[in-house]
Amino acid sequence: MAVVPGYKIAELLTKIGNKISSSQIQPAGLDLTLSAVFTFEGEGAIGLEEVTLPSYQELEPSEDGFYRLSEGAYKIRFNEIVEVPNDCIGIAFPRSSLLRMGATINLAVWDPGYKGRGEALLLVFNEKSIQLRKGARVAQIVFIKLLEKPSQAYRGRYQYENI
Repeated sequence: MAVVPGYKIAELLTKIGNKISSSQIQPAGLDLTLSAVFTFEGEGAIGLEEVTLPSYQELEPSEDGFYRLSEGAYKIRFNEIVEVPNDCIGIAFPRSSLLRMGATINLAVWDPGYKGRGEALLLVFNEKSIQLRKGARVAQIVFIKLLEKPSQAYRGRYQYENI
C-alpha cells in the first residue's frame, strides 16, 4: 500500500481548478474545507435496487461566518472538487481538532475515477454545541494507490455531484 503525499494531491486538485492553500497540505493528505451545512428534513430509504435520499435544509452561517451547531446529525459539503485518480482510492478522516471538540465526520470510500464536491455526515456529540466557520478545515483526504488499476472507473449516481 502506498499513500500519495499531500503536495501531490494538491497538485492534482489544483489542475482541475481548486484554490488550495498551503495550510491545507499535510504530509500524507490534504485538508478539505467546509462549504455548507444541512439539516435532515425527511426520511431516507435503501432498498435492493433503489435509494431514496431524505430532503435537506441548508443552514446559513451567522454574520461572523460561524455555524453554531447543537448536538445532532448534519450533512456537510466540502469546497474542494476532488478527482480521484484511476489508480487510487480516496479515504477521508475528521481533523483531530474536530474530535477534541466532541464531533466527528463519517465518510465513505471515494472510488477510482470519482469526480465531485463531496459530502459527509457530521455528528455533533458535544451537548454544549460547537462552532464551525465556513471555510474551516474539517477533514483530511488521503489517496491510497491500488495494486493495479480497476477494470473500470467509478460511474455511480454521485459522479460529478455538486459541480
